[in-house]
Amino acid sequence: MTPDDLAAETEAIRTDEGLRLRPYHDVVSVLSIGYGRNLMVGIRESEAELMLQNDVQAALDHLRASLPYFPRLPCLGKRILLNMTFNLGMRGLLQFTKMLKAVEVGDWDEAADQMLASKWAGQVGPRARRLARMMRTGTD
Repeated sequence: MTPDDLAAETEAIRTDEGLRLRPYHDVVSVLSIGYGRNLMVGIRESEAELMLQNDVQAALDHLRASLPYFPRLPCLGKRILLNMTFNLGMRGLLQFTKMLKAVEVGDWDEAADQMLASKWAGQVGPRARRLARMMRTGTD
């Protein structure tokens, strides 16, 4: 098959399958996404890495758009909020009103206390403890 043949058939498949950006069940009930990708067979590591990079960038974009003080935070504070946003989504992070207020004014101990007092901390355990320690100490 020549490169031109491959390109032509790829375009035909793109047209035949159609693009769906959310998971769906195809005509034989196989969970799929994109151009007919069968989700039950999984993804390649390279695809997971690309998805991770895209998702991290989306979380960072949400933080920049939602928290006016985000650019002024120390690097470690930005990293912690990025990690939490990746895990919780922006909507979930915004539920941490007391923590975010503490972050905004640089009260790192209070921010860490609020993180640890949350339902989230019980759900993610070591992750929350590590991030709260980083918030409190200002070190990795």
